[in-house]
Amino acid sequence: MSTLRVWAPEAATVEIEAGGQRHALVPLAGDWWEAELPDLAAGEDYAYVLDGGEPLPDPRSMHQPHGVHGPSRVVDPGSFDWHDADWHGVPLAGGVIYELHVGTFTPEGTLDAAIGKLDHLATLGVDFLELLPVTAFPGQHGWGYDGVALYAVHEAYGGPAALARFVDAAHVRGLGVILDVVYNHLGPSGNYLERYGPYFTQRHQTPWGPAVNYDDVGSAEVRRFVVENARMWLRDYHVDGLRLDAVHAIIDTSAVPILEQLAADVEWLGAHLRRTMFLIAESDLNDPRMVRSREAGGHGMDAVWSDDFHHALHAVLTGERSGYYADFGELDHLATAFAEGYVYAGQHSAYRGRIHGRPPVLVPTYRFLGYLQDHDQVGNRARGERSAALMSQGRLRVGAALVLLAPFTPMLWMGEEWGASTPWQYFTDHDDPALADSVRRGRRAEFAAFGWKPSEVPDPQDPATFTRSKLNWAEVTETSHAELLEWHRKLLALRRAEPAFTDPQFQHVSVSYDEDAGWLVLGRGSTMLVVANVSRERQLVPIDGTPIDVLAASAHGFAFAAGAVEIDGESVCIVRLSQFG
Repeated sequence: MSTLRVWAPEAATVEIEAGGQRHALVPLAGDWWEAELPDLAAGEDYAYVLDGGEPLPDPRSMHQPHGVHGPSRVVDPGSFDWHDADWHGVPLAGGVIYELHVGTFTPEGTLDAAIGKLDHLATLGVDFLELLPVTAFPGQHGWGYDGVALYAVHEAYGGPAALARFVDAAHVRGLGVILDVVYNHLGPSGNYLERYGPYFTQRHQTPWGPAVNYDDVGSAEVRRFVVENARMWLRDYHVDGLRLDAVHAIIDTSAVPILEQLAADVEWLGAHLRRTMFLIAESDLNDPRMVRSREAGGHGMDAVWSDDFHHALHAVLTGERSGYYADFGELDHLATAFAEGYVYAGQHSAYRGRIHGRPPVLVPTYRFLGYLQDHDQVGNRARGERSAALMSQGRLRVGAALVLLAPFTPMLWMGEEWGASTPWQYFTDHDDPALADSVRRGRRAEFAAFGWKPSEVPDPQDPATFTRSKLNWAEVTETSHAELLEWHRKLLALRRAEPAFTDPQFQHVSVSYDEDAGWLVLGRGSTMLVVANVSRERQLVPIDGTPIDVLAASAHGFAFAAGAVEIDGESVCIVRLSQFG
């Protein structure tokens, strides 16, 4: 027997269509409707019919096997076969995150195929796997940020049972799983929520149209819809944490913002299930209130992405100064990011033309995510070039050391560990020709403003754009790629072995640099130094009056100073101060 409920405040009648027949739902308090169907079991399809109209998918459907426009399928989460009874989670503090997109992580592009790569990731030394959104979206392939069935697992990835198998397999190997969720907008095709009720409001406008309704008439049930969605991923799929996409695009004037409500609910669920859970926000606000506790007047997020650190590191290593990189490019910016978390914390931003940010006082270092690459910073380039296409092997090693030994929670983008040569481009598979053409023209117009010729911008709808974005795992054993992979493994092992590299206090971080000479020294506590040379020349970097010979970023080989930790590499060395001199 299946008991189905749906919130439809504007409907006069609600029916379920299943097995070729329609069954009326009974109205309940609060504009909810309910029906009990003895013959509707797990694995069978159904749809809702409002006021005698066309069949619609369930807003809380866990499975859309026929796509986002088709009927929903009943799923019994209790039938998932779990082997992680002893799993209680991994704390975010001290951890390392590996971000991946299911559709391009393997040639098959499925969750089951990704399971075959888990041993590689466990051996690499990361702690968490962050999956880009797996919620159902139109077509077969895409980034996942145009999801419309927020409770359903995308069919092309393997559906709900495949996600459970992936999480279970990760936990067996000691790896936590973070899921990227999008609560700031829904995709333009297959979004039927507005047919059911006031899920969106004209009170606020966003780049995607009317905002998700978090503070207008009927918002209580919309907020419940989002909170219970977060709860489902953590409870039914055993996911360890959620990454909330672009929370700066959520408009909510409520006394208790939806982010705070989510944080409180996740804290409750974790206590109930006796499992470590957390929320990570992507925010462009540089506002430390995002990660301050609710008791201290914050939103209670456990961590936040730090684009300031990425921009500062990328600009130093590549020399790029276009777009938002115009605010960066000096070692001083990178040093500020290391020492304070944000570069812009109340200073004037030339790119924005205004004051930006707020000082992150009394925020532990691990609450900031630091990265050299992520899906946005790669995929939002016109050609989708990775760092490996933009800098030398030496600079890749410098970047790896400065990310993995930084005071922040490090994050790697899939394939970064071996310097993958494949691009990661913007790809879509919209089934609406008008929408597909609009996306194509919009993408080309966006980059024309930066001087790119339209012919040089890959067509998002071309299947080849998706195919060329898949990782080439054969590269892993090739000499230069294998050496870079080993460098990442050694850095991660060092991070795990040396307590200084997971110290969460900013007061134990020190930075010195010479802008003209092109070197920077990152101090971690009183025991460890990371000495990096980003100039084009071999030079001596003074440490307590003693010069350390660090090769130029473009050179090969390595010269160790007295007391250096024995890690092969270029342009950077790690010094144990207790052995120095």
